[in-house]
Amino acid sequence: MSHSPNKKIDQLERVSNEKELPNVIKHLTLPSPIITRRTRTNSTSARALENPLEKGKVKMFCREKGHGFIKSDRTGEDIFVHISDIEGEYVPLSGDEVEYRLCPIPPKYEKTQAVHVNIVHLTPEVHVKWNSLT
Repeated sequence: MSHSPNKKIDQLERVSNEKELPNVIKHLTLPSPIITRRTRTNSTSARALENPLEKGKVKMFCREKGHGFIKSDRTGEDIFVHISDIEGEYVPLSGDEVEYRLCPIPPKYEKTQAVHVNIVHLTPEVHVKWNSLT
């Protein structure tokens, strides 16, 4: 069985707020390979820290799968975010306002992902902490 370079997200069973995933985000694609904070090179991390802070809203985040997407306030683009790049104690929910920096994704560095993501305004829904079991 061969794998395409970008895996389509056909469906996600659960998102962090336990709601059904809307059909609108079924077109999102995962970068391949997925670069995590742990596998990112020091030079790439340093470059990301030089980038300006961006703002956006969480479009979706699946704690079980370890990733999600942020909609950029500036461009409207959907930006991939990996679980290892979320700062703070709460699991993000759709609609949370966030600040982040953009980091280029290898091997061609044509696309970017969100890193150093901080939730700056929580939605009114109940948020779960990372260390909670449910």
